[in-house]
Amino acid sequence: MNLSSVMEPNIEYAPKHYICRRATESLVLDGRVDKSFWTEADWTDDFVDIEGDLRPRPTKQTRVKMMWDDEYFYFAAELVEDQIWATLTERESVIFYDNDFEIFIDPDGDTHQYYEFEVNALNTVWDLMLVKPYRDGGPPVNAWDINGLKTAVHIDGELNRPDADNRKWSVEVAMPWTSLRECSPDGRRPVKDEFWRVNFSRVQWRTEVKDGEYTKILNPDTGKPFPEDNWVWSPMGIINMHYPELWGYVVFADKEGPEQFVPSPDERMKWELRRLYYRERNFFAEHGEFTTDVKMLMGDESWIITPTIELTSRLFQISAPSSDGTATLYIREDGKLWKE
Repeated sequence: MNLSSVMEPNIEYAPKHYICRRATESLVLDGRVDKSFWTEADWTDDFVDIEGDLRPRPTKQTRVKMMWDDEYFYFAAELVEDQIWATLTERESVIFYDNDFEIFIDPDGDTHQYYEFEVNALNTVWDLMLVKPYRDGGPPVNAWDINGLKTAVHIDGELNRPDADNRKWSVEVAMPWTSLRECSPDGRRPVKDEFWRVNFSRVQWRTEVKDGEYTKILNPDTGKPFPEDNWVWSPMGIINMHYPELWGYVVFADKEGPEQFVPSPDERMKWELRRLYYRERNFFAEHGEFTTDVKMLMGDESWIITPTIELTSRLFQISAPSSDGTATLYIREDGKLWKE
């Protein structure tokens, strides 16, 4: 079991949220996001740096729309870009070595068994499942596929042509519930008023043109490409997408609503349990054992939970009553969080 230290994100807990409306017509994918299918869907907020306000805002706009019906979870992404390039053509390549667009989905919000999807401007995809986040030992399951996946890319400009009038590229994705329900609550698609945890990332490399081709700019001190930028919908406060507890809330709606989303007080309580998980893991990494000293872990900050810690030499479980007092929230040493 991986019991290494876990970095605590430097961010206030305020994940984005989105009302995902029900589709009223069939989608014919061509990568364009300016057709009638998407008219009723709102755009997300523009993407920000993965670290949020700790870093400057992205220099190029990225935004997403979502819809759903009985068969699919639909996504449309628009990426403003004057340098449209891609090189990877084999499915299951590490797509973020190119500029790419990425989708992350945790159906039940326990931070275990979640999905990752990546696509580049060549419409080459990489889809995988994470049994646990890497901080908790993973592993990624690259052999897992979104069976029935549909994708399309539209390029407003020309691919791999630096001299072209390039403006943006866009992506459409349709993920069938028959695949996504594998890790969903009760093994089913969502219903009205439920939410799934979702986030998006855009990987953006620094490039220059040499001999008529795009190449990554090398750091003269290392001889390697400069680190990529990571632009996201819901900021993470850390350069790591694999903190599902910080992904946004996507709420499934129909023509009767809902029109807005107010998180349950339990969501704040789950975040406080998560912060204790970070600190308990970090205490173990430093001292070789866990602690039951709740006051030491909580410090002098303000908390709304009254937690209880149970330990063995290699395991811990932290619990707190739910906001209405009818259930208990739990988190354990591998980060899994649940309610019973």
